[in-house]
Amino acid sequence: MQPQSNRFFFNVDWITILIYVALCAIGFLNIYSVKFNPDKSEAFSFAAEYGKQLIFIITGLVLGLSILLLDAKFFSVFAPIIYGVTVLLLLAVLVVGKNVGGNQAWIAIGSFRLQPSEFAKFGTALLLARYISSFNPKLTTLRPVLIAAAIIGIPMCLIMLQPDAGSMLVFLSFMFPLYREGLSGYLLIIFWGLVTLFILNLFLSPFLLISSILIIGALFIYNNRKKQQRIINITIITVVAIGYLFVAKFLFNNVLQTHQRARIELILGLKTDNQGVGYNVRQSQIAIGAGQLTGRGWKEGTQTKLRYVPEQSTDFIFSTVGEEWGFVGCFVVIGLYIFMLLRILNIAERQKSTFSRVYGYSIACIIFFHVFINIGMAIGLMPVIGIPLPFISYGGSSLWSFTILLFIFLKLDSNRMGFI
Repeated sequence: MQPQSNRFFFNVDWITILIYVALCAIGFLNIYSVKFNPDKSEAFSFAAEYGKQLIFIITGLVLGLSILLLDAKFFSVFAPIIYGVTVLLLLAVLVVGKNVGGNQAWIAIGSFRLQPSEFAKFGTALLLARYISSFNPKLTTLRPVLIAAAIIGIPMCLIMLQPDAGSMLVFLSFMFPLYREGLSGYLLIIFWGLVTLFILNLFLSPFLLISSILIIGALFIYNNRKKQQRIINITIITVVAIGYLFVAKFLFNNVLQTHQRARIELILGLKTDNQGVGYNVRQSQIAIGAGQLTGRGWKEGTQTKLRYVPEQSTDFIFSTVGEEWGFVGCFVVIGLYIFMLLRILNIAERQKSTFSRVYGYSIACIIFFHVFINIGMAIGLMPVIGIPLPFISYGGSSLWSFTILLFIFLKLDSNRMGFI
């Protein structure tokens, strides 16, 4: 029989860890480039953003390796407590949180700012996996769907109160693990139907939309005129759809902040503003385009050096990759993410336990959502909602939360033969 330490070494998926380390290293190099000043010959400083990021990476690695030493059952047993702690932190930030950029989303601990919404992601993923694995619910019936929705919805509502629409929207990615476990496809169709109605509500007049819904509803009722239950269902759906138009319009005009509305209108082509809210995106596009095939070279990006792109070390870090490393660098970064996501999904499918599988699909969807939206923001295809690029953007809360997300799954996988 192999010694326990040898089994531990061989069971851990070190390839995924190497991808993680590579992404962290790319993040550090680009953050260093953003903050590097060629006019000043200064020594390496741990007080600068790049110095802090190096500390975050080192402590993140220690945190990740420490997770690998825990018992795999710890995460299933303590999932409700972990979830409860993250919810309490979300409540605390509403009371004692520090307001930055219009969002009360951070708790100040000395010079460090903790963002509870980042940690709520793995807390929610753990409890959702625990619920599905422990109760084996049929997600085709209403009660278990409502319970799952409550698990996801509680942190979503608290995050929206900050208000942080970007972090809140990330929690919608939990719909796809639920779909993998049996959630009706009709619910996904309804969800995307509501999204479509929300967008159309911004383009078309209420009269035209309501008339269209009524006509479509009438046609369906006519085609099912001999089926009373279907007529009732179609009528309910028609009434709900019309009511949703008014609710969506109210939320857009009264709940979303001015800059959030402007960003949505900009990306949908309802307005053009290269000097105001669209300035960040425009400068990011210029930076990425300037990189061409192989980039200007590390620390040689003019857009980066002249600080044309705001939030360049956080939300728009991908613009630095594009300018200094070019298409080749962008291809490598996106390729690493795709490789990591495919590997996580492959690992999730080989799990013996439902808990590990649901958790694996959850983190894959969270990482995908972040990557897709963040890069989409940088190239002007998605609204600017302020979410980081995993493992690359500057920030301790983001890096640590993604590290915990990933390494918990790697621990579950390393123990898959004995996990119950």
